[in-house]
Amino acid sequence: MNPPPDEIPGKKLTALSLAALGVVFGDIGTSPLYAMRECFHGQYAITASADNILGVLSLIFWALLLIVSVKYLGFILRADNEGEGGVLALTALIKPKNLAFLPPA
Repeated sequence: MNPPPDEIPGKKLTALSLAALGVVFGDIGTSPLYAMRECFHGQYAITASADNILGVLSLIFWALLLIVSVKYLGFILRADNEGEGGVLALTALIKPKNLAFLPPA
């Protein structure tokens, strides 16, 4: 049985938090690495000059920035549930039958 979160020692809580961040942001962090590799390796590779490297890094940066911003601003912030917005609105819209694993309130 796991101890309640307020009883987890500081070092263990830090390690758990870091692991959770790694899981959440792992895909966002590795996808650009694979994209970068594919730009300079393989059948359609471009030469690895300073200009090409900066250009590819710029494309990856702006693509990530725009995708994350547009998704967040376009979808999450538009969610509305009786005046509440964002993640709270999305959470409130979950049907109770989907929460069968939670104990009754």
